[in-house]
Amino acid sequence: MHIEVKHVSKTFGTHKAVSDVSFGIERGKLIGLLGPSGGGKSTLLRILAGLESPDSGDVYINGKRVNDVPPQQRGIGFVFQNYALFKHMNVYDNIAFGLTIRKADKKEITARVEELLDLTGLRGFERRYPHQLSGGQRQRVAFARALAPRPELLLLDEPFAAIDAKVRKELRTWLKQLIATIGITSVFVTHDQDEAVEVADEMLIVQQGRLEQQGPPLAVYTAPQTAFVASFIGHSSVIEKPQLLRGFEHRAELNGGRAIIRPEFVEVGREREIAYPSAAAKGTIRHVFFRGAHLELDVQVGDNRVSAYRSLDQEPLKPGEEVYVLIHRLYHITDQSAVMLENPLKVDPLPVHI
Repeated sequence: MHIEVKHVSKTFGTHKAVSDVSFGIERGKLIGLLGPSGGGKSTLLRILAGLESPDSGDVYINGKRVNDVPPQQRGIGFVFQNYALFKHMNVYDNIAFGLTIRKADKKEITARVEELLDLTGLRGFERRYPHQLSGGQRQRVAFARALAPRPELLLLDEPFAAIDAKVRKELRTWLKQLIATIGITSVFVTHDQDEAVEVADEMLIVQQGRLEQQGPPLAVYTAPQTAFVASFIGHSSVIEKPQLLRGFEHRAELNGGRAIIRPEFVEVGREREIAYPSAAAKGTIRHVFFRGAHLELDVQVGDNRVSAYRSLDQEPLKPGEEVYVLIHRLYHITDQSAVMLENPLKVDPLPVHI
């Protein structure tokens, strides 16, 4: 492993910011560090950078224990959400800063800055100052400056938080391509699930200072290992009494715990639209939300409310309309686990004879 964190803990006063966290990162991987506010993301990032010292546990880079190694000697590049560019320096000098303070040869500085101008798409902007650049351009300068000294590890603290949505989406694609091109191990903190899923090779999900799950985005989404991950990843409805749901009445394990139901697990429509009407319950549309590429339905089913998606190509449903609700599957969650259960009432529909 290129980066290893072993049983790291950190406390601030009475607050346990990081609690016995261990993980490894392979060289060249782009890791998304994801979790709720106060979950320990930034503290972990600062421990990797050497800006905080763990109370216990060890951090290794390239097999070397770096607990006592100062930040400037760890080979770390850091990108902040507010750019942190030097306002009195132009683009060229901002990028060259790290090499300049290391007293690198002028020819080496020039060659490296020229390389990074091309790599980050900033060619032609080298004589401009930060106030003359857009938010996206300033963040590219911040990336280039962090990469100039050829760091072992690139750390990104919510790098796109200060940028508008359209530019942020463009920069996500650019960042993934950039990291793949240069092959540098990178860890970025984000609270944006879409960002983590789209950009990261792997995600680290943290909550209350604990590591809940590590893995590729698809694996984390489709096979959550804990109740928290099942409820945190994706847009879900929490059901307090899943044993009352149609199709799940006789599952003995549902007498304890709750259920998580994602919109893609739910099929809502008129009776003729439902493939397995015998496995569906009746419900009422409460709200219909336009989400751009689809509609999101808020549906009352007995004492429960669930969300579902509906294509714009389908006949619209209206608030107050009675519908059939087929829950294909759900996650049964207890304090420590999340288990997917399928609706057992789904059977092949009877053939239609003409």
